[in-house]
Amino acid sequence: MKKIFSKEVIIAIVTTVSLVVLYLGINHLKGINVFQPTNYYYVSLSNVSELQKSSSVLVDGFKVGIVNEIHFDFESTKQIIVQISLDKSLKLQKGSYAELKSNFTSGAYLDLKLNKYLDSYCGIGDTIQGVVSPGILDQITSDMVPKIEQLLPRLDSILMGINVLVNNPALNQALNHIETTTVYLQQSSIQLKNLLSNDIPVITGNLNTISSDFTSVGNNLKGIDFQKTMASLDSVANNLETMSKQLNNPSNSLGLLLNDKSLYLQLDSTARNASVLLQDLKENPKRYVHFSLF
Repeated sequence: MKKIFSKEVIIAIVTTVSLVVLYLGINHLKGINVFQPTNYYYVSLSNVSELQKSSSVLVDGFKVGIVNEIHFDFESTKQIIVQISLDKSLKLQKGSYAELKSNFTSGAYLDLKLNKYLDSYCGIGDTIQGVVSPGILDQITSDMVPKIEQLLPRLDSILMGINVLVNNPALNQALNHIETTTVYLQQSSIQLKNLLSNDIPVITGNLNTISSDFTSVGNNLKGIDFQKTMASLDSVANNLETMSKQLNNPSNSLGLLLNDKSLYLQLDSTARNASVLLQDLKENPKRYVHFSLF
């Protein structure tokens, strides 16, 4: 069978297809759609920091184009000229401008500010004005640096105060006291642990024993007839009251003995006479006792 294509033709076709696929793939990675018609414009900027080829061109956050070329205009304006390609359906009004912005995620990009108040449009290849917006780092630097400069003298004073505090002997003494206190607390913790493990069980056992004793006492008290006991005590109190009345009554012997002073004096006189008589009996027994044998 006769071959339709020679080996050389097949290699040429494969090579051509590979180059086309490679070109389309590279442009796709750059964000360029070669099948979409575009219009070309130029943006004049004084600074293109971080802006690169294939950077995005946005309108209100929506991507409408990319950056094609960046070159420096050495002859006329001494500005940096950026060539951008925009979607062909986008009409760029006169008075519009591009603002160079940047963020941490996508890097630098151009944000188109369309002049929506005019109906006249820029021609393809016209140059529009570009402005550079301060980056996030620039804003942080401009906001923070003055505040940091104001804080530096205070920080110096604070550091000097900290240095004086650190070198103060009282601080070392306080740290030593804290260390000593920590040791004491550790010892107290050990003693408390020993108390809880050794003495507390014994005390608890004693309390249980005392509680049992109180229970027994309570049971014994339950068996006592308090009403009968109180009646007996009441009877004894009545008897004592009757006895007291009889002792205080001068109409009986005990009452006379306790209340009649003359009786007391007579008894006292009798006791003294008896004492004198006994003394005389001891001293002169012959006066009272006579012995006669015949």
